[in-house]
Amino acid sequence: MSQFTLVIHGGAGNIHRKRMSEVQESAHSKVLVAALTAGEVILSDGGDAVSAVEAAICVLENSPLFNAGKGSVFTMAGTQEMDAAIMEGKDRNAGGVACIGHIRNPISAARAVMEKSPHVLICGTGAEQFARTHNVEWAEPHYFFDQHRWNQLEQIRGTGKMQLDFEGDEETKPESDKYGTVGAVACDSQGNLAAGTSTGGLTNKMPGRIGDTSMIGAGVFADNASCAVSCTGQGEYFMRGLVAADVANRMKFGGAPMDEAAQAAIDSTLSNLGGKGGVIAVDRHGNFSMPFNTTGMFRGYLKGETGKDSCTRAVYMFR
Repeated sequence: MSQFTLVIHGGAGNIHRKRMSEVQESAHSKVLVAALTAGEVILSDGGDAVSAVEAAICVLENSPLFNAGKGSVFTMAGTQEMDAAIMEGKDRNAGGVACIGHIRNPISAARAVMEKSPHVLICGTGAEQFARTHNVEWAEPHYFFDQHRWNQLEQIRGTGKMQLDFEGDEETKPESDKYGTVGAVACDSQGNLAAGTSTGGLTNKMPGRIGDTSMIGAGVFADNASCAVSCTGQGEYFMRGLVAADVANRMKFGGAPMDEAAQAAIDSTLSNLGGKGGVIAVDRHGNFSMPFNTTGMFRGYLKGETGKDSCTRAVYMFR
């Protein structure tokens, strides 16, 4: 097999053309394309799916436009706590971090947990210390500060409410140029799968809150026998429905085609719980799916072949 596929997302929600200027649309598109390109460099040279997923997500984490890494939202205490996880389909090895600050690229810390520890999930200061010990790049709090994110917190601080970037009425909610959780899934030229997800969580969340992003089976999952999945949306619902694993199980045990399995996980499992969001998924044959039940989802894909210069690629935002 010499073909490869990479799929990415930058959050699902109330993303509508009427709420975005041409400048904002162009800025988001450029970052999505850059993320795809970072993964393509690895996959086109015969590299592995895990490295491609990490590289693509790092690009998204490094942009203030998305709620992950540099663009992470604030807790009710005015701090930033980030979650991330990565999983490879070959042997279902996985790693995650939760409630961390100071780490420039949480997805790289998650990969360090997967490859250099006996654990799957580490949180808080322990995760930060582990990452630093293994030379994951450090960043001071001022690196993550963003005035728009701070304003989002100030608008609802003290109300007891928590906010996703995409919440609010399409016509009345002020236009925002920053959206949600990021993720990537890949199938490399050896037919191995990988998935990763990274987020800053909810604005005004309680310190210590952990969402689905770092939880294997809820916000991320990969198994060569089925598919690789990354989720975005209302985390508590994805945890209650184990949505990422639900997609894989519908394929592995129910015999459903991947596109059908991914759509059913959104239309049935997630929607029946009252949740909103989307998933991206890819199988070991390079088939992919990007369903969501919101007005839009930042997403994109590329398909190529090792040794060839050209790839098929596209990025989307709206329905």
